[in-house]
This record gives sequence, C-alpha cells and structure tokens, in this order.
Amino acid sequence: MKPHRGVLILVLGILSFVLCGIFTAIPAWVMGSADLKEMDAGTMDPAGRGMTGAGRILGIIICIFFAVGVVLAVLFGLLGFFHLRHR
Repeated sequence: MKPHRGVLILVLGILSFVLCGIFTAIPAWVMGSADLKEMDAGTMDPAGRGMTGAGRILGIIICIFFAVGVVLAVLFGLLGFFHLRHR
C-alpha cells in the first residue's frame, strides 16, 4: 500500500489560499483527486483522507475564485473600453 500525501496536498491547498494562488491550487486539486481515487481503490493508505480532501477543496475554491476574477476583469475591461470609445 502506498503512503498518503495528505500533508503535502493540504500544504499546497493552504499555500494557494494564502500566498501562491493558482500555482499551487491546481496541483492540490489534481493530486488530491488522484489520491482520493487511489484510497477508494485500496492502493493508498486511507489515513490521510481528511487532509487530502481539505487540500483538494481549498484548491478547487481558489481555482473558482481565479476563474471568476478573470471573467470579471475581462468584463470590466471591455466595459471600460466601450465607455471610452463612446464618449
């Protein structure tokens, strides 16, 4: 049975929330999902399930915040552009 990476995934999730944003959020999400699948299959130690799930959820939240921020930035940029053109 493979050892869990719960601590690593949780640290990546926390770093994405506090400091590094999308750069650690995506790895936390991807690694957390893969590890949870392995835990469900019985090939990875399930002792780190809670930490793995928490890190994965933090990664997902930051990815959603990032996507919403990009959409809002584009919308406000377009609104500003059209506002200046039609003055």
